[in-house]
Amino acid sequence: MSYVIAICLGVLVYSFLRCIASGFYTVSPDQRAVVTSFGKAVRLKPGTQPAAKPGEVNATTALSEEDAQRYEYPQVRVVRPGGPYFKMPWQKVHKISIATQAVDLSWDPTKDQDTIEAVTKDNLTTGINGQIRYRVSESNLYPYLFGVDSPLECVMGYFVSVLRERVANFVDPRGAALLSEEAIDQQSTDVATSTSAVDLSEGVSINDLRKNLPLLNQYMEEQCQATSRRYGIELDAALITEIDPPKEVDRALSAINSTRNQVAGDLSTARADAEQQITMSARAVEISTNNAQAEVAPLRELASTLARIKQQGGSECLKAYLRNLRIPLYRRAGRVVQVADDQTSGATQGEN
Repeated sequence: MSYVIAICLGVLVYSFLRCIASGFYTVSPDQRAVVTSFGKAVRLKPGTQPAAKPGEVNATTALSEEDAQRYEYPQVRVVRPGGPYFKMPWQKVHKISIATQAVDLSWDPTKDQDTIEAVTKDNLTTGINGQIRYRVSESNLYPYLFGVDSPLECVMGYFVSVLRERVANFVDPRGAALLSEEAIDQQSTDVATSTSAVDLSEGVSINDLRKNLPLLNQYMEEQCQATSRRYGIELDAALITEIDPPKEVDRALSAINSTRNQVAGDLSTARADAEQQITMSARAVEISTNNAQAEVAPLRELASTLARIKQQGGSECLKAYLRNLRIPLYRRAGRVVQVADDQTSGATQGEN
C-alpha cells in the first residue's frame, strides 16, 4: 500500500512541476512570443492584420500581385512583453527577438567566404563587402517561424541575388550626358570647373559603383522591402562599404584614374586661365571705354556751351567769349605767334 501512495505522490509532484511550476513564462521588452497548441498557433481572423508602426515598411505594396498570392501567410496572435503568462503542458512558447541585428554580407552557413563576388557590366569580377541590418517583423511572425527553415539564410540569398543583378547592369544615372557638348554648354562656369574631374572618370563600371554607393544601398533597401512578407524579416539598412576588384585590375584602374585626374586638372587650370584672360580683357575694354567717354565729355559740353552763346548773343558775343577765354592762356604761355588775316593786312606780324 505504501508503494501505491508513493507512486501517487510522485505523479502529483511531477504534475505540479510539469504543469504549474513550469507553465509560467515571461516575455522581455525586446522579445515577442507565439504560443502553439499541439504545433498549431492561434490564428487571427482574415483582415485583422496589426497596424504598421511609424516607419515600418508596408510589405504588401512591395510585392507583385502574383507574389502577394503566393506569400499569403496567416496572422498569428502575438504575446506582448510582460508576464508572467501561463501555458498548458501541450502548448509551446516560441520567443523571438525583434531587436535590430547586423550580419556581414558574406555570411553563408553553407560555406566559408570573406567576400561576395559579382560581375560588372565590363565583365570584371569584383569583391563586395559590407553589412546589412535587419530585424524580425512583428506583423509577419508566421513566415519567420513556420514558413521557411532558415529565414536569415533565405534573406541573404535573396539580397545577394538582387545585388549581383544590380551590379551587372549598373549605369551611372548621370551617364554620358555630363560629357556631351550640350550639357557642358548649359552648365555654368563654376559648376563645370568643379565637376570636370568627375566628368572624365565616367564610363568605368567599378568607378561608377564606388562613386554611387549611397544610391546602390538605397536601391537595395527598396528592392528588399518584400522580405518582410516573404520571410518575416525586415531589412533596416544596407551598408555596402567596399567594392574591390582584383589586384591586377585595381592597378590598371589606378593608372587610368591617375591619368584622367591629371587631364582633368590640366583642363581645369586651362579653363581657369582662359576665364581669367576673358575677365581681364572685358575689364580693359570697360576701362578704355570709360577713359574715352571721360575725354569726350568736356569737349561735348564746350561745344554745347559755344552753340548756346552763339545762338543767344550772336557772333560778336562768341568772339568776346573766346577773347576772354584766351586771357588766362596768354598768362601761362611763354611765346605767342599771331598770324594776320590775309584779307585785312596780308602780312604776318611776327613773334611777341
